Amino acid sequence: MAFHQKNPQCSPNQPLQSHSETQGLEAAQAPEVMEKACVSPHPPMPVSLNEAPAAGIPSSPESPQSFCSSSIVITATSSSKSSEESSSQKEEGSTSQEVSIDALDERVALLVDFLLFKYNTKEPTAKAEMLTIVSEEYQDHFTDILLQASERMEMIFGLDVKEVDPIQHRYAIIIKLGLTYDGMLHGEKGVPKTGILILLLGAIFMKGNRATEEEIWKILSVMKLYPGKKHDIFGDPSCLITKHFVEEEYLKYQQVANSDPAQFEFLWGPRAHAETMKMQVLKYLAKVYGSDPSYFTSQYKEAFEEEQERSRGRIATAAIEYHGHSQF
Repeated sequence: MAFHQKNPQCSPNQPLQSHSETQGLEAAQAPEVMEKACVSPHPPMPVSLNEAPAAGIPSSPESPQSFCSSSIVITATSSSKSSEESSSQKEEGSTSQEVSIDALDERVALLVDFLLFKYNTKEPTAKAEMLTIVSEEYQDHFTDILLQASERMEMIFGLDVKEVDPIQHRYAIIIKLGLTYDGMLHGEKGVPKTGILILLLGAIFMKGNRATEEEIWKILSVMKLYPGKKHDIFGDPSCLITKHFVEEEYLKYQQVANSDPAQFEFLWGPRAHAETMKMQVLKYLAKVYGSDPSYFTSQYKEAFEEEQERSRGRIATAAIEYHGHSQF
């Protein structure tokens, strides 16, 4: 399948030093933004490693719980540490509250398992079905449980849980940002890997449309993904990002010009340009950061110009087609 890109605003060979001071400041903030993408803007509570899958759902070693506890929990535990230390005298009172939180979070993890199962089978789901997984005991908390489960699906696996029928409360699970690749057949089979891909596309864009291999691994390390080390959920990350994502034309992996010893860098591939837009990626990152896309001034300007360019292209194409039809 051939993919054609047209991106006049983006100059891949332009060094970072030539960008504006504002661009430099935003580039400096890129690792912080990407780290937030790894640990979630509203961090869920810690997840137990020993949770059983919901009834009726096949158990698999690729359960998302172990990943959640190794990455998303980072922010949750660090943010709660000081309050735990300052309230050690009230340990007995806080314990009962913590049990309640753990119980709710277990429901979140079970619902994530169920939603992944539904995505694997390419089936929609309904609120009534999800309530069965959550159990009637937690019915009053269903909205919050679904919100947290949806956030994990989005941040970890790059999937949107979207209500498609507000009357029957039916939900579809789709890939985010218009992408058509979920990586299910690569690495650990049956595990969506679009979340990693979106993270990398965001990192490359924030770094000035190119990111060195060292920079990419620094970002992925927040997710406990390391070169040459197999991950329980995603398999071999090196193979995933330097082989599969490249073969699928979502990433370009090339040697940095005139580097000695040789260094390598990542850029967006033609399929990424064809399927999504910088503005969509920027909006995703802004949501993670809890900000507005325009906060990242230079990236927003670049993404807006790309949108305008594509819009002009669509209008020109439509005009040509209309003129062609009017000749008959």
